Amino acid sequence: MLSRLIVGRLFGLNRQVWPLRQYHLESYGLRFKGGPKTPKGVRRKTTEAGEDKSGHINAGPNEGILFLDNVFPLKLRWLLHLPFINVDKSVPELLKRLNSPRIGAADPLSIIQKALPKDLPINVTEVLPRLKEGGAFVKFSHEPHIEAKEIEGTLQAYLKENPIKPWFNPWRRVRTFLVKGRPWVEDLYRFPSSRLRVEFLPVEPGGEAAELSQETLYSVFRRYGKLADIMPQPADSKVMPKFALLNFRLVRHAIMAKNCMHGFVVPGSEGGGTAGTVIKLVYEQKMKAHWIRDWIVNHPRITIPLIAAILATVTAAAFDPIRTFFIKAHVTHSFHIADNTYYKWLMSQVTRANDLLSFKRQKADDAGLSVIWDERKDDIEQIQAWLMETADTFVVIQGPRGSGKKELVIDQALKDRRNTLVVDCKPIQEARGDSATIGATASQVGYKPVFSFINNLSSLVDLAAQGTIGTKTGFSETLDTQLDKIFQNTATALKQIALADRAKDDKDADLGDDEYLEAHPERRPVVVIDHFLHKSTEGSTVYDKIAQWAARLTTGNLAHVVFLTTDVSFAKPLSRALPDRVFRQITLGDCSPTVAKRFVINHLNADTAGLSPSSSSSSSSSTSSTTNATKLPPHPSQQRPDLAELDDCIDTLGGRLPELEFLARRIKAGQAPAAAVREIVDQAASEILKLYLLDGGDEDASTPPRAWTAAQAWELVRALAAQPTLPYHAVLLSDSFRPCGAAVLHALEQAELIAVVAAAGGRPQGIRPAKPVYHAAFRLLTADRVLTARLDLAVVEGLVRAETERIRGWEEELRVLAEVVGKGGGGEGLAARWRWLVGKVRGGQERVEGWEGEGGRARGVLRGGEVGGAV
Repeated sequence: MLSRLIVGRLFGLNRQVWPLRQYHLESYGLRFKGGPKTPKGVRRKTTEAGEDKSGHINAGPNEGILFLDNVFPLKLRWLLHLPFINVDKSVPELLKRLNSPRIGAADPLSIIQKALPKDLPINVTEVLPRLKEGGAFVKFSHEPHIEAKEIEGTLQAYLKENPIKPWFNPWRRVRTFLVKGRPWVEDLYRFPSSRLRVEFLPVEPGGEAAELSQETLYSVFRRYGKLADIMPQPADSKVMPKFALLNFRLVRHAIMAKNCMHGFVVPGSEGGGTAGTVIKLVYEQKMKAHWIRDWIVNHPRITIPLIAAILATVTAAAFDPIRTFFIKAHVTHSFHIADNTYYKWLMSQVTRANDLLSFKRQKADDAGLSVIWDERKDDIEQIQAWLMETADTFVVIQGPRGSGKKELVIDQALKDRRNTLVVDCKPIQEARGDSATIGATASQVGYKPVFSFINNLSSLVDLAAQGTIGTKTGFSETLDTQLDKIFQNTATALKQIALADRAKDDKDADLGDDEYLEAHPERRPVVVIDHFLHKSTEGSTVYDKIAQWAARLTTGNLAHVVFLTTDVSFAKPLSRALPDRVFRQITLGDCSPTVAKRFVINHLNADTAGLSPSSSSSSSSSTSSTTNATKLPPHPSQQRPDLAELDDCIDTLGGRLPELEFLARRIKAGQAPAAAVREIVDQAASEILKLYLLDGGDEDASTPPRAWTAAQAWELVRALAAQPTLPYHAVLLSDSFRPCGAAVLHALEQAELIAVVAAAGGRPQGIRPAKPVYHAAFRLLTADRVLTARLDLAVVEGLVRAETERIRGWEEELRVLAEVVGKGGGGEGLAARWRWLVGKVRGGQERVEGWEGEGGRARGVLRGGEVGGAV
C-alpha cells in the first residue's frame, strides 16, 4: 500500500525526531535527510486500511486527528484501476521526480511539513496519506491544558496567512480541519464524488435515530465548503436507514466533509434526537452505473435507428473501397490467368508444338464461325464504330436465340477491348428470393464481399422491433436498395477504370473528369448486358434497375452499354430509362443457305489428320512433277456422296446455328444428312408437344401456370404448318385469341414457340415459328391424325363454351325486353334492339352447330384410333 506509518514526532520542536521521518517516508518514496536512529518502542507501520487494517484511526486522550487536503493530485486516482502498477510506491516516486528543487512545497512531504508551523505545540505521531482523496490524515498529541479546537483554529489561521499552493493545483491552497468523527479509511474501489450520502443511525443497536433536517445538515457541513443542494429522502421511500444527499460545489469539499464528519454523533440539543444520531457518510456517484446501457435499452425508437445508421456508415466506409477494388479487378481481368500476356504466349507455343508433333492441320476458327463473321463483317464494324463515338445512347443487338449475338459482340467486336464487363441477366432473373438475387447480381459485377444473408436476419430484427415498439427500425433494406448499392459501386469502379490512364502531362489535363470522358470515348469501358428481358413476364424489377443503371452510365459518359436480347419489345423498358434517345439497333437473323452450307462443311473438315508440314510444303511446291510427290488426302466433305442432299436439309433447318452444329456433328458421326434432319425435326416436335400442347395436369403444383392454353398454342401450330407467316392482327381477331390475345402472343413469344416480326416502325406485323426447324415440326405434328383430332376437339369445346356464354347473355337481354314489351312499353327502338339480338343468337347458334360438327368428326377419329404419323 501507498501508506506507511510515520512514527514519532515529525514536525515537533524537538529536533531529535527528524531521523524517524527518514526511515518511514523512505518506505514509500518520500525522504528526509540526516539524523540519528529511531527511538525504541514506537509502532512503525500502518496502511491505507487504518491501524492493523481495521479501517479506522483511533485517537486517545490528549490526541487529535487533522485532515489536510490538496496534498496529492486528485486526478491520479484513475491509477488505482491499473492492476500492473504498484501505486503505493510508484506514484510518490513519480511525484518526487517531477518536482523541481526550485519550487517550494512541491512534494507531499514538503507540503505536510510546511503546513505545520514549527511553533505549533503538538507532536505528530502518525501520518496516513490518502492518495485517491488527495489528502492525508495527521495524528498528533498535545498538552492536556490545550484544546484540539484551539490547535485547529491556530493552524487554519496560519494556512490562511501563509497559503501553500502545490504545483499540481496552483489555484487552490492547502486546507485542514479537525476530524470530529471516527473516519473510515477504507481502500475499496470507491472514488470521491461531489455528492455525499448521509445515513442516520442510532448510537446503540436497537435504538432510534432522528432524521436530521436540512437546516441541521447545513449548519453541520457548510463549514467544509459551499453546498449546492440538500436532498432529503423522499417521503414515500422505504429504504432503511434513513438518508439525505448533500451536493457540494467541489469534490475536495465533499472529501473534507466525509473524512472529518464520518461517525460523528449529533447530540439531541442540535437535532439528533433523544439519544443522539450517528451520521455515516458515503460517496454517491452522480453518474448512475450503466446509464448508457439503460438509456439505450429504454429508448429503442431512437437508439435502434441510430445504431443502424452507424452500422451502415461503418460498413460503407470499411467495405465500399474493398468492393470497388474487386469490381475493378473483375472488369480489367487482373486476376484472370487466361488473360495474362505471358500465359497466352506460353499456351500458343504449347498448342503450336502439339499441332506439329501430332501432324494436325490448323483447326477451323471455332469450327466454322469464321464463315459467319465474314457474312456479318459490316455489323461488327458498325458496332466498333458506335463504340468510338460520344453519343449517349444504347446499342441494342436483337435476334432469336442461337443467332450468335454474344459471340458477335464479345468475340469479334470487342476482342481488342481491354476493359469489358459482361452482365448476364439470366441467373439474376432466375434466382429465387431477395438474397439469391442479390448474390447473383454481385457475382456478375465482381461485387465482394457481399453479405446477402444479413438481409434476412435484418428483416427478422425489423419485424421483431416493429412488433415491440410499433415502428420499423430501418435495419432491413429492400431489394431495390441493395441493387442500387451494387450498381453504384460498379459505376464508381467503371469511372476509375476510365480515368486510370489519364496523366498530368496530357494535352487535356486541364479538363474535368466529365469533359475528359466525353472527349475520349475510346477510354470508356464497355458493359454488355446479356439475356436482357429473359423471362420478363415473371417480374420486371431487375430489368428496370439494370436499365436505369445503364442510363446513368451512358449519360454520365462512364461506359458504353450494349444490350443483347431476343425480345422484340425491348424498346418499352429502355425508353423508360432513356425517354429522349434513339437507340442504335442491329437485328440478327438466320444465316443464308450458302453460308449455312459452308458452316456445316467447315465443321466436317475441322480436326482432320494430315501430313507433316515438310511433306505438305514439298507436295505443294512440286505440282508440276507428280511422280514422287505425296498427294494430300481429300477433305471428309469430298468423300461423302450423301452430301448432295445437304441443300435440302439446310432448307428444312434454316440458318440457326445450334441446329446446324447438331447436323454437322451427326454427319461427322456417320449419319446421313436426311436421317440427321429427321432426328432433329422429331426432337423439336417432341419438345413442342411437351412444352406447349400438353394439358399440364401432371405438372408440379409449384410450377407457375401458363399464360396460354393448349388450344391457343395448337391454333398457331396448325396455322403456321399451313403457311410460314401469319398476319399479327388477323390472329388477334380469331375466336381463340379474342380475350387478351396480345398477352397470350407475348407469352408464347417469351416461351420461344413463335417469333413476332416487327414492321419498320416497331409495330408487330407478323407471326412465324421461333425456329426455322419448327415449321417442319409443325407439319409433322399436324400429320398425326389422332393428335390433331384431340387438339381440334379441345379447341372446338373451348369455342363452344365461350359462344354459349355469349348466347346466354343475349337470351337474358331478350327475356328482359320481352317483359318490357308485355307491360306495354317499348317502341321502334326496342324493336331494332330485338332484331339485333335475335340475329346475334341465330349467328351464334349457327357457329356452335358448325363447331359441333367439327367436334363430332374429331371424336370419330379418336374412336377409330387411326394414327397418321408417329411423334
